[in-house]
Amino acid sequence: MNEIYATQIRNSVDALFSRIATRATKDEMTRIRAAYELAAEAHSTQRRKSGEPYIIHPIAVAAIVAEELELGDNPVISAFLHDVVEDTPYTVEDIRERFGDDVAFLVDTVTKRKKDSYEHSKQVDNYRQILESVHFDIRALLIKLADRLHNMRTLDSMRPDKQMKIAGETDYFYAPLANRLGLYHIKTELENLSFRYRCPRDYAIVESMLNDERNAESPHLNRFTAKIDEILTARGFDVRTEVRYRKPYSIWRKMQAKGSDIKHVDGKHYIRIIYPNHPTISEKSISLNIYSALTDHFKEKPGSVSNYIDAPKENGYQSFHVKLLSDQGIWEEIHISSERMVRNSRLGCAAERTEDNVTAWLEKFKSILQDVADDNHDMEFMDGVTSSFYNDDIMVFTPKGRGVILPKGATALDFAFEIHSKVGEKAVYARINGKLMSLRTVLRRGDCVEIGTAEDAKPEQEWMEHVSTYRAKRYLRGYFANLPRLPYERCEICNPLPGDEVIGFNKSDGNIVLHKRDCHAAIRLASQHGDSIQSVNFEENPAFLFPVRIRVQGIDRYHLMSDLIDCITDKLHLTMSSLATENIDRIAICTIDFSVHSLGELQMVMESIGRIDGIDEVTHIHVKNKI
Repeated sequence: MNEIYATQIRNSVDALFSRIATRATKDEMTRIRAAYELAAEAHSTQRRKSGEPYIIHPIAVAAIVAEELELGDNPVISAFLHDVVEDTPYTVEDIRERFGDDVAFLVDTVTKRKKDSYEHSKQVDNYRQILESVHFDIRALLIKLADRLHNMRTLDSMRPDKQMKIAGETDYFYAPLANRLGLYHIKTELENLSFRYRCPRDYAIVESMLNDERNAESPHLNRFTAKIDEILTARGFDVRTEVRYRKPYSIWRKMQAKGSDIKHVDGKHYIRIIYPNHPTISEKSISLNIYSALTDHFKEKPGSVSNYIDAPKENGYQSFHVKLLSDQGIWEEIHISSERMVRNSRLGCAAERTEDNVTAWLEKFKSILQDVADDNHDMEFMDGVTSSFYNDDIMVFTPKGRGVILPKGATALDFAFEIHSKVGEKAVYARINGKLMSLRTVLRRGDCVEIGTAEDAKPEQEWMEHVSTYRAKRYLRGYFANLPRLPYERCEICNPLPGDEVIGFNKSDGNIVLHKRDCHAAIRLASQHGDSIQSVNFEENPAFLFPVRIRVQGIDRYHLMSDLIDCITDKLHLTMSSLATENIDRIAICTIDFSVHSLGELQMVMESIGRIDGIDEVTHIHVKNKI
């Protein structure tokens, strides 16, 4: 068995070195071989859970770094050595002495810190350590992703509980991280492997159904792609076409989102048309010419064009998408891409590694982290990070044409806070494509959004349910946390106001609940828990407003409603949150919601309304307690 492993290791290392040698210098190869030799010696007595020699894992991680991510010599060296400091007696200083500061830094960054106690948890502290590395060098993140990818590829040797732990970490953190770095293929493989080990039965069902559908659709798709090739060849385009099936996890997620079975999920596959990079003709021009040639022969689905060339996704993805009608009456999703775009969708931030390009990636990545940097809560911090990294995003525009990238499902409120926190705080309405809309409206790709503000506007508590970006949630959470709070709770049955005759009752958690003295709940509590009674002065405070509702009844007449509104808004300077009216045999009945500071203010309002000509009765009615 040992000889079999030795042969396997020797063959895999020789093959890897041969491939790296095609683009590495002689000195670089010498250092890479030395790193392997050190790793092999350091891990010589260690075994993986599968029983394999441990060195198989560093070799595989180095292969991912070198071939799938196409990184240079120092990251490859660091991949060979990534577990040496963590799992063997060698230190970072040993690494520095043999391979220099850069390799030592990378190895140190990906080495988990061993502590007697953790600030939050071992996992969350590890996430934070990984994220902190982006402030220095993105290569450390890529090595960590390569490490995780190989661990996921070999997860079947683990116990089910370990599989769930590692798969959960992958789905929660590492797959979103790969997505934000533009590593589409790694992101897809990670989330699929996670799904496979978290939900093996669901994975097997979806995979089987996809295979059946692939076999059934193959003849039709072959004819369709052959027709595309024929059309484009006749027009002089040098392209290749391929049918790409989305993975089980992607399909399962759509099924869950739509509450449908697999037969009713759209987009289980797409057709990619790939053309060579051209030194002088722009990719947009080539893509549009291909699009024009195809739509001369196939019906285009209205509104299906997505131009990710001019407006790339946040992770850098570019392509030109359109849906065309096949001879089977099926809308087929077409992606028109250059070879460069295809490579970049695989390598993400590791592609086009110029100094300016890497700097741009780092700055974009760090700007996401900056929004959550001041948050001291563990999972809340991580939720903010991962939600900022995942999933689809849309681009919308300001009236001046500035593009704003938001997660799919974001609202006009999210847009307002993305522009500036003060725009969000003072937002009143939105104009979406010129049409007046609620701030809670969900935005679509390409919308032009204008936010209307008012100086006296304030955020509403309900806004928390209608924002999805971490920036908006964080601001609103801080805003509401800093508002003055009542020292008491108010009974939801009687809803006492400052100025009412009240009594308090101590709760087991130390809080005091205020009741009106004639509240039947207070009477019951007094008879059963008399020792909890607390004398309280409930006085008016300008910082607090309380929602109230009144019912107004009177004889209908010309201008009655106008006089009523004028009394409340112009004379009393109150803002109505709701106004409902009905007319029964010339008897007008109005229900009005507004807020007051005290019982005295409410009585003053009711008296003022009662003096309006034709008003017969003004009654205070119950409003569910919101404060």
